[in-house]
Amino acid sequence: MNALWTLEGVRYRHHGARRAAIDGVSLAIAPGRITALLGPNGAGKSTLLQLLLGTLAPAAGTITFRGRSLASWPRKEMARTIGVVPQGEAEPLFSVREIVAMGRYPHLGAWQREGPDDITAVTRAMERCAVTEFADRWLSTLSGGERQRVRLARALAQEPSVLVLDEPTTSLDVRHEMTTFELLHELCADGATIVLATHNLNLAARYADDLLLLQHGRLVAHGAPELVVTEERISAAYEWPVSIVSHSGGAPQVVPCDSGEGGVPPLSSVPPVRMAR
Repeated sequence: MNALWTLEGVRYRHHGARRAAIDGVSLAIAPGRITALLGPNGAGKSTLLQLLLGTLAPAAGTITFRGRSLASWPRKEMARTIGVVPQGEAEPLFSVREIVAMGRYPHLGAWQREGPDDITAVTRAMERCAVTEFADRWLSTLSGGERQRVRLARALAQEPSVLVLDEPTTSLDVRHEMTTFELLHELCADGATIVLATHNLNLAARYADDLLLLQHGRLVAHGAPELVVTEERISAAYEWPVSIVSHSGGAPQVVPCDSGEGGVPPLSSVPPVRMAR
């Protein structure tokens, strides 16, 4: 497989933590696909995204991006290539339009004004994320879901070839959850690579090409949705019994059971799934 990112034996432990947040992870992420990171709270999803972005350095193991050591990439070059939508961040005192326009910074020199291409990119990004009506409002006056859409618009204004998103549908209602995943699917069809962490197992199974399932910092499954989203594997990883039904499009969908319905298999009893590398 032609990999965009390659990880070999990557390990990372946060300062003061008793155990590693990422523990011996080896994987390859393919270009031109949607890859979703799944796992319960504390599984290591956000940490793994930060390692992919180079904002954290592994304590052990290696990470390459497009065949080069991640550490050797200049930050500005990475910023032009990868758009990032964080899970949460400080709320600066800027208007929505100003926030989205910040996505153009990697393309502008010092003190350089926006040109026609920059204005077009910002306008298009705001339209695609349905935030044009908020253009002159302070970011702080918006709801959590509206702010999340503004962050996505800022990343799109950058016009990156790769998008990395940490819980992109947090605080979004059903309509905007669906439109966000539809937009990501459209961007991928246009050639972008999408890597996201999400708690929405069902939308991940419907829209992602590849799923990564983490538990306690370890990669327990990596592959197509129908191979990763099984009753045994999801029940074991999330420590809660589930049943699996099939969406009309064929994607597996998770239905949590009542606590008394069925047992939870130990993770060690569930055979691993790994993609060919």
